[in-house]
Amino acid sequence: MMTQQALEKYLWGAATLLRGLIDAGDYKQYIFPLLFYKRICDVYDEEYQNALKESGGDMKFAEFAENHRFQIPKGAHWKQARENTKNVGMAIEKAMRQIEKANPDTLFGIFGDAQWTNKDRLSDETLINLMEHFSSETLSIKNVPNDELGQGYEFLIKKFADDSGHTAAEFYTNRTVVHLMTLLMDPKPGESIYDPTCGSGGMLLSCVNKLKADGKEYRSLKLFGQELNLMTSAIARMNMFLHGIEDFKIVRGDTLKHPAFLEKDKLKQFNIILANPPYSIKSWNRAEFEKDPYGRNIYGTPPQGTADYAFQQHIIKSLDEKNGRCAILWPHGVLFRDAEAEMRKKMIAADVVEAVIGLGPNLFYNSPMEACILVCNKGKKKDRREKIIFINAVNDVRRESAFSYLTDDHIAKIHKAFVGLKDIDGFAKIVPSSAILTNNGNLNIALYVSNVQQKNGNGDVHFKDMVLAWQEGSESLRNDMAGLFKALEKNL
Repeated sequence: MMTQQALEKYLWGAATLLRGLIDAGDYKQYIFPLLFYKRICDVYDEEYQNALKESGGDMKFAEFAENHRFQIPKGAHWKQARENTKNVGMAIEKAMRQIEKANPDTLFGIFGDAQWTNKDRLSDETLINLMEHFSSETLSIKNVPNDELGQGYEFLIKKFADDSGHTAAEFYTNRTVVHLMTLLMDPKPGESIYDPTCGSGGMLLSCVNKLKADGKEYRSLKLFGQELNLMTSAIARMNMFLHGIEDFKIVRGDTLKHPAFLEKDKLKQFNIILANPPYSIKSWNRAEFEKDPYGRNIYGTPPQGTADYAFQQHIIKSLDEKNGRCAILWPHGVLFRDAEAEMRKKMIAADVVEAVIGLGPNLFYNSPMEACILVCNKGKKKDRREKIIFINAVNDVRRESAFSYLTDDHIAKIHKAFVGLKDIDGFAKIVPSSAILTNNGNLNIALYVSNVQQKNGNGDVHFKDMVLAWQEGSESLRNDMAGLFKALEKNL
C-alpha cells in the first residue's frame, strides 16, 4: 500500500512533466482526467480478479456489469491506450468518450473538454511520458484506498491552486475556512447539503469528513452542487468518486440563469448551504432576475455591477423552511454597500441573519481582501431570534510564505464564540436586529465590535465616524481599481 507521502510525490510528479509546456492554470485539464482514467481502469482490473476468485476462474462471470462500479468497453482500457505511440491524444480522447458513453448515468462528460489532439500543446512524446508516469503505480483500492486517494486529490487541487494565480479562486477555497464554515453548520446524518457555486466540491466533502471524524453515518448525506465551468464541474465529480462518495449530484450550469435543482417547478430546499460565490460579477441578467420565475428576488433586485445579493437571495430561497441554514464566504462589501442597503434591511427584518464573522486578510485565494462569513438560519433558536452576533476575528489568522490560514486554535475560538452567544470584549458582540435596522441595516463588523479602539478628548470611543469614513474610502478605491482594470483589459 502506498504511503500518503509517496502518493503525493507520484501525483505531483505527473504535473512536473508539463512544467514549461503549458500554463500552470491548465495542468488540471490534463492531470485530473488521466488520474481518474487510470484509477477506474485499475479498480476494474481489481474487481475482475476478485470476481475470478469468487467464481473459480469464470472469465465471463468476471466481466458481468454487476461486478464492476464502472464499465470499461473493449479497446478503451488504459493498457490499450498506452500501447499507442502515434496520435496518442486521439487514442486517449477516444477511450475517455467510450467510457463516458458506457456509463451515461454516472460519467457523462466527466473527462472535461481538454484539447487532447492538439499536438502544439502536448506532443505524442509528452503524453507518452505522462501515461508511463501514471503506469508506474497501481491505483487499485487495495493499494490506494478511497480516503488516501481522496486526500491525494485534494493535495493536487491545492498545489494547482497555488500555481494558478488569479484563476485559483474559481475552483479552490481555503480549506481552513471551509472547515470553520462546516463546524458552524454542524451537519447531521441524513441532511441535504448544497453548494450553488461548488468549484471542486471541497465544501460538500468537508461535511462528509466532519461526520467521518465524529464517527457518524456520513453515507446518508445527500450532496448537491452546481458549477458554471465545465472542467471544474468535472473535477468536482471526480473528487466525489475518488473519495468513494456515491450519493451526490453535481450539475454544470449557471445557477442564477438556470438553477439545476427544482421540485414541482420551485427551487429545491436544503438543510445546509455552503458557498463561496464569485463576487461582484457584472455579466449577469439583471432584467431577468427582476421578474425571476423562481421568486428569488425576495428582497429586491441587485445593481448590475454586483450580483452578490442575487446569489445571497438564491441561497436564502433555497433553505429549508424549518431548519435551513447557510454559511457564505463574502468580501466585506456585502455588509455595508449603499446600493444594497434596502435588500440588506429586508433580510435583517426577516430575521434570517444569525451571525457576521469577520476574517483576516489573504484568506480569499490569491487576493489580499478581507473575508467575512455571513451565517443565516431559517430556524433560529428562541435565544437567537431578533439578534445577530458579530465576531471580529480579523487578527486571528496566520501567514506563512505567501499563504494565510486559520489554525485549529483560531477555528476553535471563533466556533466557541458563535455557539456561546455571549459578548466577548474586543471579539464578539450580540446586537439586537432593531439597532442594526436603525443604523440603515449596516452590518459592518467594526461598527459593533472592534479590537482597535480610539478615544476622543472626553475619553469616549468614536469608532463610528472613523469606520464610515474608511468604508467610503475603500469603496471608492474599489470602484476606481475596477475601472482601471477594465481600461487595461481593453488595451491588452
